[in-house]
Amino acid sequence: MPMMLFDWLLVLLGLALVVLILAYAIYILREYERGVVFTLGRFTKVSGPGFVLLIPIIQQLVRTDLRMFVEDVPSQDVISRDNVSVKVNAVIYYRIVDPQRAIINVADFEAAVSQLAQTTLRSVLGKHELDEMLAERDKLNADIQEILDRQTDAWGIKVANVEIKHVDIDESMVRAIAKQAEAERLRRARVINAEGEQQAAAKLVEAGEMLAAQPNAMQLRYFNALADISTDKTNTIVFPLPIDLLPAGVGKTAGKT
Repeated sequence: MPMMLFDWLLVLLGLALVVLILAYAIYILREYERGVVFTLGRFTKVSGPGFVLLIPIIQQLVRTDLRMFVEDVPSQDVISRDNVSVKVNAVIYYRIVDPQRAIINVADFEAAVSQLAQTTLRSVLGKHELDEMLAERDKLNADIQEILDRQTDAWGIKVANVEIKHVDIDESMVRAIAKQAEAERLRRARVINAEGEQQAAAKLVEAGEMLAAQPNAMQLRYFNALADISTDKTNTIVFPLPIDLLPAGVGKTAGKT
């Protein structure tokens, strides 16, 4: 009886050992996963997706995710080129394109990308003025994305997109910007008015030259002005009539009488 119990214990122990070995030998990788396989500590291959069988103890597998990662960059204190202090935050979209380099070349690629994004954000935005940060976000996003993508290439990571979310300005600076915008609007209005006066003056000079060249046109203009004023019956208006506008002989007759 004790011998049979001992045999059963050996069987159970053997089954448990087989299950344990299979647990470390068989991996099922999803479509978006890859496995970096190491044999006795040396890189062997990248496996997956699907069924992967390893030699227990001899081989190990490190899973990687090929889906898009979204990294929220916390607010960074940035001093612009025109010495304005702002707080800027952004979001980064990236993914692993080379699982081997992502596992071997960097210890924690997520933390590395996050720290690199923060320093790059401060460095790039610090080279631009506040107006550029507010008006040229697409250009700044592209510049930051290009720098990050170039530096993370050695880690097997592709930075797909960078978006600056908020540029927070101090309240006193907001008021100063509003005053500057109002002054700019007034300046543009004055420039437009001055240009209008200049064009009107040019047209008047042109009209004067035309009337001087054609005396008859001057007479017609004079009569039109009289007709326009005569429509107002509330006042009595006396119009001077130049002698040279009268028909020939009328001026002489008037002079004799």
